[in-house]
Amino acid sequence: MTRYLINRIFGLIAVLLIISFITFVMMKAIPGGPFDQEHMPLSEAQKANILRSFGLDKPFLEQYVRLVWNFATFNLGYSFSNRTETVNEFFARAWPPSAQLGLLTMAVSIPIGILLGSISALRANTWADYLASTISLIGYVVPGFVMAYLLILIFTVNLKWLPLSGWDTPLHWILPVAANMLGPMGIAARYTRISLLENMRADYVRTAHSKGLRDIQVFRKHVVRNALIPMIAALAPLFPILITGSLFIESVFLIPGIGRYFSVSILNRDYPMIMATVLILTALIGFTNLVSDVLYTLADPRVRLTR
Repeated sequence: MTRYLINRIFGLIAVLLIISFITFVMMKAIPGGPFDQEHMPLSEAQKANILRSFGLDKPFLEQYVRLVWNFATFNLGYSFSNRTETVNEFFARAWPPSAQLGLLTMAVSIPIGILLGSISALRANTWADYLASTISLIGYVVPGFVMAYLLILIFTVNLKWLPLSGWDTPLHWILPVAANMLGPMGIAARYTRISLLENMRADYVRTAHSKGLRDIQVFRKHVVRNALIPMIAALAPLFPILITGSLFIESVFLIPGIGRYFSVSILNRDYPMIMATVLILTALIGFTNLVSDVLYTLADPRVRLTR
């Protein structure tokens, strides 16, 4: 186990280096620079001084190594767009709303999705299955921002029950979470149904029934346990994506989170912000995959983590 975890950690470091280099190359390949915008008229001397202060006058590889070193030492420097706070301070301020939105979304969508998937599997080819599958399919295919505008139209414009924007009170959380939960709910429902049906039709289930075990015993002790591994594999990647912010949902509801500002940083060529957001998301995805591998061994003792 220890050797496996060490190998995975070194593998994650290698992935971070590769992703960081690709991201840096793509940022530099886009025409224009962070201080070339029309709304920021600068003389050549002023521009040269700013580029020098941020190290943007250095050679390509030196700039890249500097960014990677800053990230490795957790000192990401100052944002190009907002030089009154460091990138670290920005994430400390903007991440809590994004993380809260993601955690609330997971807390609501995953249980509902698993419930819908379980109903579909246990009542396969009945009206309950068709209804639950239809609900999960709608959640799977309807974009979150479309549902966001529909919810705003109903509950804010017409009924005037809920506020339009902000993240100050629980009332402000309802619409963003409701719009953001559709995708994860649909994914959870679909994978739950597929995994449960596959295991319910397996040979070991028929053997358990032939031994006189009741349906509920077979389902709880055998089917659910074996169905957990594909469900963990499908749902685990949703966690880092959700807690690092939703670009569309945060923009629609004006939530001061990472997702909303990430799109602004791309438009402004804010290299430290872009690199920090991409690498933090990559690190969270890698860490979540590692945790999910460990959870496999808890869900099924037959699974062993080896090199």
